[in-house]
Amino acid sequence: MLWLALRARGKEFEWEIFRSTFAGIHWGWFSTGVALVLLTYLGRAIRWQVMLRPIKPKSSFSNLLIATTIGFTAVVLFGRAGELVRPYLIANKEKVPFSSQLAAWFLERIYDLLSVLLLFGFALAQITGSSTHVTGHLATVLRLGGHTAGALATLCLALLVTFGLFPNFVENRLLATLSVLPEHFRARIESLVRGFLAGTSSTRQGSIVFLLVLYTFCEWLIIVGCFLCIFKAIPVTQSLGILDTLIVVGFVAFGSAVQIPGIGGGMQVATVVVLTELFRVPLESASGIAILIWVVTFVSVVPIGLVLAVRDGLEFRKLMNIKEMKSL
Repeated sequence: MLWLALRARGKEFEWEIFRSTFAGIHWGWFSTGVALVLLTYLGRAIRWQVMLRPIKPKSSFSNLLIATTIGFTAVVLFGRAGELVRPYLIANKEKVPFSSQLAAWFLERIYDLLSVLLLFGFALAQITGSSTHVTGHLATVLRLGGHTAGALATLCLALLVTFGLFPNFVENRLLATLSVLPEHFRARIESLVRGFLAGTSSTRQGSIVFLLVLYTFCEWLIIVGCFLCIFKAIPVTQSLGILDTLIVVGFVAFGSAVQIPGIGGGMQVATVVVLTELFRVPLESASGIAILIWVVTFVSVVPIGLVLAVRDGLEFRKLMNIKEMKSL
């Protein structure tokens, strides 16, 4: 992809620029960034434990941390197909319905989206005060995008409130929709729906919702801190500040929605596009930074996840086959 972009510009990939990107890297900043990434997995396990409280008040934090680490390892190795590994492992270890943990995963995504949209929206709304080389109509469009992101964040919050304030209404409407299905299908699906809604029961307690919002916001602040540390560690991006980092994280968070097994895909493309088009970083340097960010934020957990999976006697081949999950 990068080769095609360079060919379109009528130039060859300059490997010397690529290599020089990592010359003079500040290892103190870099190590701090890695430490912050590993801290996010602890945060995600804590947040999931909060979501488990309504159906299992005394869940095992170590089980959740192990499942989280193995689950993200599966995402790196298999792309979005690996997303089901974490909720399955948690359901298996904590002896709770798998459908309830799918619901918890769904809620986690909503909270993540809410935080990303808020951070991203704020950054875009203030884009004229950043280090981006954006002016005129493009700056106006991006500011408008920031306000739109804020509106979407509000919509996500409304969805959470709806689940919390009107759980019976949501359940009745969903079950009524299923009435058109044949009887032998409907009974099975209704059971899954009830289990799913049981997993969203954390939204029905104000204190838990507050904790989830707080932990999620802190989680993304840590991620922003990680990106900032990486930028400070690399000479070509040392001038980028917090507002600039928020803009990059926002674009990268949306780009990471597209995953290619073992590669990552959208995350790297988004990083390269933002750094080159908004911050005028050379394409070769932006490519190296994109790879480094992916390695730090995703791949760094893989060795730990593989060790834990081997210790637990898990086989990723089986974990990726939903039909075989219950036989593990």
